[in-house]
Amino acid sequence: MSENVAHAYDRWSTSYDLEPNATRDLDALALRTSDLPVTGAAVLEIGCGTGKNTEWLASQALAVTAMDFSSGMLARARQRVSARHVCFVEHDVRDAWPVTSSSIDLVVGNLVLEHVQHMSPLYAEAVRVLRPGGTLFWCELHPFRQWRGGQAHFTAADTREVVQVSAYTHPVSDYVNDGIGAGLTLVHVGEWLEDEAAPGTLPRLLSVRFVKR
Repeated sequence: MSENVAHAYDRWSTSYDLEPNATRDLDALALRTSDLPVTGAAVLEIGCGTGKNTEWLASQALAVTAMDFSSGMLARARQRVSARHVCFVEHDVRDAWPVTSSSIDLVVGNLVLEHVQHMSPLYAEAVRVLRPGGTLFWCELHPFRQWRGGQAHFTAADTREVVQVSAYTHPVSDYVNDGIGAGLTLVHVGEWLEDEAAPGTLPRLLSVRFVKR
């Protein structure tokens, strides 16, 4: 994640929840329907953005630590979620996470890894913070879409220019093998497409779920 990515999300934060966004909405659906062990859990959310998923996680979890490196996004998230058992942290996920080892039941990350060049350090951090038996869940823009030119983008509210947010393409094998290489057990791979999409449309999102042995 570079400074231009953080700056881009700061600019995007003013309109992120207001404009149509099929990727954002499908991601929220994927998280909510993936049968994750949220109830009563200590949850670490990577890339909480404006709190679109934080609010739902907080409704079930015992505690939520929600991280993002965009101050603009975090400001919106804090406005949306004020529960005492939710802690928002401004942090670059490429650096060691400010979380105690073996203290988390569930790590979730949504629409984050496309902005990270090397994923393996994040998998290693997930292994460190998870308790034995804990779950890691990533949901990301599908690489098939990226290879076709798909990329996080928005129309700037001030200039009306279309801003393309810097991104990296990781093949499905990297999402799977980086987790296995970190010592995690793969539980499920999901490919997500909105119901109204035309037949033959490429999947929009990829999800992977792992468990720490």
